[in-house]
Amino acid sequence: MTKQVTAVVFPGQGTQRSGMGKDFYDIVEVSRKTYEEASQVLGWDVTAMCFGDDERVNMTEFAQPSILATEMAMYRGINHLYGFSVDYYGGHSLGEYTALVAAGAMSFPDALKIVETRGQLMQAAVPAGEGAMAAVIAENLDIDLIHNSLKDLPIDMANINSSNQVVISGHATGIDTARDRIKAALGDENGFRFVPLNVSAPFHSRYMSAISERFRELLQSIAERLRSENARWVASNFTGQFHNGQLESLIDALVAQLSESVKWRDNMEILAKKVQTVYEIGPGCPLKSFFRSIGVKCRSITTYSAATREFSL
Repeated sequence: MTKQVTAVVFPGQGTQRSGMGKDFYDIVEVSRKTYEEASQVLGWDVTAMCFGDDERVNMTEFAQPSILATEMAMYRGINHLYGFSVDYYGGHSLGEYTALVAAGAMSFPDALKIVETRGQLMQAAVPAGEGAMAAVIAENLDIDLIHNSLKDLPIDMANINSSNQVVISGHATGIDTARDRIKAALGDENGFRFVPLNVSAPFHSRYMSAISERFRELLQSIAERLRSENARWVASNFTGQFHNGQLESLIDALVAQLSESVKWRDNMEILAKKVQTVYEIGPGCPLKSFFRSIGVKCRSITTYSAATREFSL
């Protein structure tokens, strides 16, 4: 029997929820040890953050390491139970770090500290209330048209998620004008919707450039431990292509990812050309619908029972 070529993708911030990963923690020893390792590395109780009702889980500096820990606990648990074999990796924004850990390009402890600091820096880059993000949803979006609508506004294209959704990000003073311009350009006939997002900072916009050098220094501090050659099988949000395996290119791409567009549509397309099966592993499943928009079935696993149904067949 010919082996199925498989990709795994990991969602990012916004998928956090109370109780995420607890079923894996309760049932699978390697998953439980993953959470314990995360707590030891970070110096705070990751399980309490993920399983309880602590509102801080929605704060960027806590959300990012909590999601990473949950996704790795799930991924390791599935590997242990079912010998899950993966050929290619992808992750949306924060999820790219989980992908790099899963591929062996970055260690789990390093990734935890990196994303915790990343979250702190991103939160501090813009004063609370000054940033805004919104999803633009319509059929067959014209990316160039949206770019043109944002000219001279303090708003950037943050995520190119699919042919039906992009996310814009920037200073709150420009978001209403951006909405009006985009609506006028697209018209009402293609199901236009404009959905403000409940976020604490304008991620993937020019306003994150202020933290670029500090973040580069952070990545350089772990450079000798990075295994950049293993990143060749990981899709880069910044380039839209696979990482090239070069250390400096990997660091450059992760720094640029802070303030440039997440080219998720391109990531999906390059993965789809390589694989027959795509799995999404994480506390939520936003990537499933994006893959559907390019005609690719993505199997989402958000719970232990879902993993059992998928891999026990």
